[in-house]
Amino acid sequence: MTKFKSQGFNNTFKNARKGFRLVLKSELNIRIHIAAAFMVMLLALCLKFTVLEFCILLFVIGLVIVAEMLNTAIEFTLDSIYHNRYSRMVGMAKDISAGAVMFATLISVLVGLILFGSKILLLFYPVHCI
Repeated sequence: MTKFKSQGFNNTFKNARKGFRLVLKSELNIRIHIAAAFMVMLLALCLKFTVLEFCILLFVIGLVIVAEMLNTAIEFTLDSIYHNRYSRMVGMAKDISAGAVMFATLISVLVGLILFGSKILLLFYPVHCI
């Protein structure tokens, strides 16, 4: 038995939406990531990506957004615990979580270069089937 009351299914989604709105309001980087993701998906539609290519794009976009949200949660938590005071260990933890976002972003850019690069090359150098 837990001392906390069960939230129920609807409240779980309500809290998740509240968390997503909070990160959208508080973090410029996630708004940039979402705007870039929107543009990438539009370009993918224009280039007639396959279902698999769309799934790969959605996966790496999700990876970056989840990493950004976890980074924000870590920063808020540490700032709350340490009352915004400087701590070398807090700084290291924040740097590591920011590094995770950077790594996820780098991977997604590489995946994008591979997917979009191959489509764009085909526009300029079409392969003729015999």
